[in-house]
Amino acid sequence: MTRTMNRRMRRVGALVTAGVLLAGLAACSSSDPGTSAASAGPEGVDDGTSLTLWTRAPLEKQANLLVDAYNASHENQVKLTVVPNDDYVAKVGAAAGSNSLPDLFAADIVYVPNWVKQGLFQDLTANIDGLDFKDSINKGHLAAGTADGKEHVLPFVLDLSMLFWNKALATEAGLDAEAGPADLAEFAEWAKAIQGLNKPDTYGTATGLNCGGCLVFTWFPSVWAADEQVMNEEGTESLLASDTAKEIYSTWADLWKSGAVLPSSKDEAGPTWTAGFTEGKVGLMPYPATLLSSTPFDVGVSGIPSPKGGGSTFVGGDGIGVSKDSKKAAQAWNFLNWMMSEEAQVGVLAKDNDVVSRSDLATNEYSEKDPRLITINEVAGEGDTPVSLNFQEAFNSPTSPWLTLVRNAVLEGTDTVDADNDAITDVLSQ
Repeated sequence: MTRTMNRRMRRVGALVTAGVLLAGLAACSSSDPGTSAASAGPEGVDDGTSLTLWTRAPLEKQANLLVDAYNASHENQVKLTVVPNDDYVAKVGAAAGSNSLPDLFAADIVYVPNWVKQGLFQDLTANIDGLDFKDSINKGHLAAGTADGKEHVLPFVLDLSMLFWNKALATEAGLDAEAGPADLAEFAEWAKAIQGLNKPDTYGTATGLNCGGCLVFTWFPSVWAADEQVMNEEGTESLLASDTAKEIYSTWADLWKSGAVLPSSKDEAGPTWTAGFTEGKVGLMPYPATLLSSTPFDVGVSGIPSPKGGGSTFVGGDGIGVSKDSKKAAQAWNFLNWMMSEEAQVGVLAKDNDVVSRSDLATNEYSEKDPRLITINEVAGEGDTPVSLNFQEAFNSPTSPWLTLVRNAVLEGTDTVDADNDAITDVLSQ
């Protein structure tokens, strides 16, 4: 892998949904912010204060592990609220409008830049810059939370897209289960070979062909692994009609036509897009790294390859910061400072087979026992976190032109990639 981390520090983010009005919220912040995080010293204050923290449901497991470990070792106590994913944006917007955000809240990294821009997070620049390991913190998450040179969030939980394969099925199909596919063509060969086993209800691969977010999470890395981009620097132009992108679509179109793709992938809108693999009914697929610890059989793991080989990942997950409404910033920083410590990153996250947010801790006592964790941590540095003002409308929406492009190219076989890519640009540039 030769591709280096894209360190763009774009300040714009996805728009919030359905009537959540965030404009001007900075002006209606609490007038008394209490003790600032910066004035509390490098470790913050641990004095028995009760803190509140919100996270969305997909990160419930990791959030509970971190909060339980913190509460067991500190005087401060954090009360965690887990919010259904589909309700999270509206809940944050409503609380922001009424100055009732919790002390700490996590946010999907796609939304972080917009919420920073709207003033929902307090400035943590002095605290973050004071960390002697700052240079090892995931750059994509730091960049997403930076505006006008000021830093507002740290990584909460990283969620990376990785290529996973079922070693038992691969071995049964006569494939090298330890090595994995070297490029996209070999990925397709593997899927067809596993399909050729003709095992009941078992398929070569799977994806979410009616889920724009699933597709950006798992297909964008194949573009990055070829040292190409999916958008221009400003996030206003789509670059998804390149020869590399077209080869990705044609590979999946061929897999679909051959019958090697789980049939339910056609209508999969997201809720169960990984279920087939987890149940042992799919041979290999791009898959969330956070599910490694809960996958109940032996799997191989690598970066997601391009047609030319290599490997990359979508650096997703959530960032976390101190809300504009918190009057307990010094105590909230104590939690964030501990969260980035080796005690939390290794002793809590790595122990649970989750990805650490610090590259200097990528190799640790747990990863040394499981080389897959080293692979995941290393590939994190080969990935990207794309952000655009209209990312939601262009890519994640159920009516996005990106979803239209993929369905046309893979399911319908229409020669409309260029026109569909222009439609994505039309939305991005609005």
